[in-house]
Amino acid sequence: MKPFDLYKQYPEYQKLNYNMTIDEFKDIYFWEWIHRVIGRFIGLVFVIPFVYFLLRKQLTKSTIKKCLILLTMGGFQGFLGWFMVKSGLVDKPDVSHYRLAMHLTTAFLTFAYTFWVALDLIFPSKKQINTRFRNLIRVGLVILVIQIIWGAFVAGLDAGWIHNHWPLMNDGELIHQSVTTEQEPLWRNFIEGKSGVQFIHRYLAYIVVGIIGFIWFKARKNKTTALQQKGINLLLILVGVQFVLGVLTLVLFVPVWLGVLHQVTAFFLLATMTFTLHRYSK
Repeated sequence: MKPFDLYKQYPEYQKLNYNMTIDEFKDIYFWEWIHRVIGRFIGLVFVIPFVYFLLRKQLTKSTIKKCLILLTMGGFQGFLGWFMVKSGLVDKPDVSHYRLAMHLTTAFLTFAYTFWVALDLIFPSKKQINTRFRNLIRVGLVILVIQIIWGAFVAGLDAGWIHNHWPLMNDGELIHQSVTTEQEPLWRNFIEGKSGVQFIHRYLAYIVVGIIGFIWFKARKNKTTALQQKGINLLLILVGVQFVLGVLTLVLFVPVWLGVLHQVTAFFLLATMTFTLHRYSK
């Protein structure tokens, strides 16, 4: 059966895209295809060198352990991709926003740990560290990951298409009434309601900016190495850029290119946070 004919059997075509032409289908098919091909290519790029260096006995026990963790994370990421897509093939024309968030967040965390392992190889030596400041960066990292999760919720629920005002949500309201009335019971609004999910993502952004600004401020009072200071400074720059991109994405009703740029900047922000934490941990 041809791919377009197969697509016609699923809810997305039957409920949303029933007027889609073959040329329009080719466009969405290409992006799905290239995403899967890149995923498989990443797997090969990791597995082939890993097996080669393992057979040549050029890896330490610590590095082998880390690589096996990475292999597991990569395999789990592939499973989550299938698990996510499956949720949109039965009754609903959209994938579950929970599964989308799992897939996206696991991808980000897999990259972050890959980067951490690479940094361990680049900077193998340890030195005395400021544990209190390191723990502050850890808190910042956790808050950033939570923000990324809610960003995936916003994307999965199309919650960026409502309350397209800033700094207030709508008509001069700091908190729109639908934030607490869209779902029952109350707590479901913040994980399943469009308004509630956007509310969390919108105001958690201020906390992310605040914690990174505080990290930058505290670093000025500590003795830092050149790499530590570069990491801190880049964090401050990226979080500012990311905040502006988030606002623009919202008020411009989520143009695709801007939404992608917002997500890519989140990726680099996580990378910089990982680098900075590593420089304060080793």
